[in-house]
Amino acid sequence: MERIYQAVNEGIVRELETLCGEGNVLYGDPRKLEKYSRDQVAEVKYRHLPEAVVKPRAIMEISEIMKLANREGIPVTPRGAGSGLSGGAVPIHGGIVLSMERMNTIHEIDTADMMCVVEPGVVTNHLDKALEPHGLFFAGYPMSDEFCFIGGNVAENAGGGRAIKYGVTGRYITGLEIVLPNGDTVVAGGKRVKDVTGYDLVHLMVGSEGTLGIITKIWVKLLPRPKSRRTLIALFPDPGTAVGVVPIIMTQAGIIPTSVEFIDRLCLHRTCVFLKETLPYREAGAMLLFEVDGNNPERTGEEAEIIGRICRDKGAREVFVADKPEEAERFWKIRKSITWALKKYSPHQSLEDIVVPMANIPDVIPELERIGREFDIDIPCYGHAGDGNLHATPVKNPDHSMEKWEEILPEVLVEIYRMAARFGGTISGEHGIGHKRKPYMKHVLSEVALNMMRGIKHSLDPNHIMNPGKIFD
Repeated sequence: MERIYQAVNEGIVRELETLCGEGNVLYGDPRKLEKYSRDQVAEVKYRHLPEAVVKPRAIMEISEIMKLANREGIPVTPRGAGSGLSGGAVPIHGGIVLSMERMNTIHEIDTADMMCVVEPGVVTNHLDKALEPHGLFFAGYPMSDEFCFIGGNVAENAGGGRAIKYGVTGRYITGLEIVLPNGDTVVAGGKRVKDVTGYDLVHLMVGSEGTLGIITKIWVKLLPRPKSRRTLIALFPDPGTAVGVVPIIMTQAGIIPTSVEFIDRLCLHRTCVFLKETLPYREAGAMLLFEVDGNNPERTGEEAEIIGRICRDKGAREVFVADKPEEAERFWKIRKSITWALKKYSPHQSLEDIVVPMANIPDVIPELERIGREFDIDIPCYGHAGDGNLHATPVKNPDHSMEKWEEILPEVLVEIYRMAARFGGTISGEHGIGHKRKPYMKHVLSEVALNMMRGIKHSLDPNHIMNPGKIFD
């Protein structure tokens, strides 16, 4: 049964302006509201204009906004930088978008406890720069660290290129200040590394995609900043040979790289053309990008050499080691430019992030090729080979009509998701569900599991005003 929400009217807007200031409320101007109707999902069908956007600066403002919204039955969608890839920050029921862009203070860098306390609107890369003089860093960074917000990272439990060695965002979140849908405020956790006093409310909120409450302050565990980093790439004849090297490096050589990024032939070729790259990529069927870090430059160099040697012994045609930071940046630019290169080939695509056990990656690649042949499309694939997280990306065949693309894409996604489930995987490793992947949850979770989640949601948000329509109906 579809829930009916109250519309935002001018009386509500006046109350919001009283709470946050007239200049911090947007209303009635579709041009200004449009920015808040979308995230990084390209398809127009996933967009929806909010009725109002509010930019609070303090927890008590957010608390009063939620009390107002709960009383009036107005949906509220929290929003960070809008860098998500699931439609999670899109207000699909209209209502209020609560933008956290003004809540961007780093409250504390505690070098004794190796913790920092930040607001959700802090840009991930800005935090990294603030931590650098203290010899510390936040290890759970995502690939979009130049513009994403810490709050969004927490809401999505973002992963990224370092997850194989350091893990994802949630591993480093020890405390949260939260505003609940009814306006109540609560602090869960803090600077304590250990805490089993009752349910783990911190990690209930991590990855909840803004459906259970609004995060207003975050306690982040830090690590000593590595003093040395080495980057190398290896070109292989085919994806299976490339991916087969990864467990050998970790088990036989005993090296846990900071990053292991996989790039298939299609992604590699199109990106190198896009960048006018001069690497000898044309005969390569796949590429692996490795990074190792540590505090001993000699040991880091040795690990890079061992990885390169194993790659050559196991079939790599070429191995290139970055001797200078600018060379490492060049290698990483190939990885980070894939999305743009694929968009140049075809603007219509569906960026997915299935995740399977690492050992099953060699089985997944030929299955993606099979699905692509079945539907006469390309499904280029890249991602984090060290943790099994692959960005399989169905791309519209330029020869197909938009009607055909829109008809087959749901079928393609079902095939990809079911295939991932067969190999012990699931439909999202780091991008989240939002409303883009919501229809496909039934393919990887039982109704019992979904009902457990619905029960938690209803308990905390009985009026269903908190980012409704995300994860499940």
